[in-house]
Amino acid sequence: MFVGFFIHLQSIDLFMKKRIRSFGYAGHGIRQVFGSEPNMKIHVLISMLVIICGFVFSISITEWMFCLLCIGLVFGMEMMNTAIENVVDLASPNIHPLAKKAKDIAAGAVLICAIISAIIGLLIFAPKGWMMVQSFL
Repeated sequence: MFVGFFIHLQSIDLFMKKRIRSFGYAGHGIRQVFGSEPNMKIHVLISMLVIICGFVFSISITEWMFCLLCIGLVFGMEMMNTAIENVVDLASPNIHPLAKKAKDIAAGAVLICAIISAIIGLLIFAPKGWMMVQSFL
């Protein structure tokens, strides 16, 4: 009985160590993409502007949820795009039509998310900005 319990504790310990290690790998990947990808720096800048505007215009909880969802979606898609580009470059170091197609499609996915996020941002902030402009006139 005691031996079985001890083995069970060891397996839980191993499971937890693997989970903790996987968070470390994910953190390393996040640091890499934020440190090396020029487009991610643009996304970060725009996200900071959105967050500042959110505080300036006192957006609602629902509006915050949409903004944060869009930010996370664009960041996540940019990271997937980077991962796909790296794997394609590794698998096909020479120019190949399918490699180009895969990379273009991944970049297009980021663009779609960024465009939809910009539209959502306009729907949230444009009326508030317009009301602010009108209050000054």
